[in-house]
Amino acid sequence: MTGGTQTDQRAIGALFEEIQRRDKALIGGIAAYRRDSYVRDMRDPPAIWEEGESRVLDYGGTGPAVLFVPSLINRAYILDLMENASMLRFLAGRGLHPYLLDWGWPGEVERHFSLTDYIAGRLERALAAMPGPVVLAGYCMGGLLALAAALRAETSGAGRVRALALFATPWDFHAEDPDGAKRVAETVPFMEGAMQFSGTLPIDALNTMFTMVDPYGVGEKYRDFAGQDKASPRARRFVAMEDWLADGVPLAAPVAREALSGWYGANTPARGQWRVAGLQVAPEQLAMPVFCAIPAKDRLVPAPSAHGLARRLKNIKVIEPKAGHIGMVAGTHAETSLWRPFAAWALGLS
Repeated sequence: MTGGTQTDQRAIGALFEEIQRRDKALIGGIAAYRRDSYVRDMRDPPAIWEEGESRVLDYGGTGPAVLFVPSLINRAYILDLMENASMLRFLAGRGLHPYLLDWGWPGEVERHFSLTDYIAGRLERALAAMPGPVVLAGYCMGGLLALAAALRAETSGAGRVRALALFATPWDFHAEDPDGAKRVAETVPFMEGAMQFSGTLPIDALNTMFTMVDPYGVGEKYRDFAGQDKASPRARRFVAMEDWLADGVPLAAPVAREALSGWYGANTPARGQWRVAGLQVAPEQLAMPVFCAIPAKDRLVPAPSAHGLARRLKNIKVIEPKAGHIGMVAGTHAETSLWRPFAAWALGLS
């Protein structure tokens, strides 16, 4: 047996040992999560407005009003995740008056909604119910909805939106991996049967598509969790975040077709082809102040995608927290990396 062959065999043996080690950590992390007894016990504050399945929750405070707009896909409470991990309650205690638009579960009416129905309809009516002008703050997909609403508000001269904040908001869907984005869009025809049956894109289908965007992320996070002290704040937040991810919301079928085929497939925002109620969503036309948080470790919304939007905005402050997509708003370092900088910016507007 030659020395080269022996070296190859040792390398192969080391590879299999590493695979077994990593698989053991993965299984251990999943098992530890499944055994965990955590149950979220945060109570919602009162609602000041309701329409259909949607409502605006009032988190109190005496300062400038901020209306937070989350994604249509995940539950709104990621911004109010748990004790000591709530961006909204933190801001209420730091001189701001946060409100949260909880889109709710798409009911019989919402299942027929397009993006225009959500933005030029429900979101604008929520803004009209606010006690005065607000800072409109959008997270992830909610950032795109908030951007379109801010442009419409500024164009109309209604004065309902005084500034805009964007957290991990995508824009150029082909900036980093155009082929991957197109693969997501190519799943739409295979989902048509489910969408026509229920009027929505089901949660399981959405989760599958998110896995396509970050195929290795699931394994990595559970392997990391396996080695954590399960009583540590970091581990407690991991469990809360995983429960939130599992508590998803289906997407209205017309929105799913427009977002997946248009945004991911044709890259309509970056190409200037995305319109809401006939109005082009053109961020370069926005004059109001904008705060933009682009997490450096975001895999769901890669930084180049979000930077494509930031470059088009005029009056903008950009921060780049060293965090991931969810960790930026609810992780153990969220207070220093996002909550405090955003509060300082919003309070400085007046």
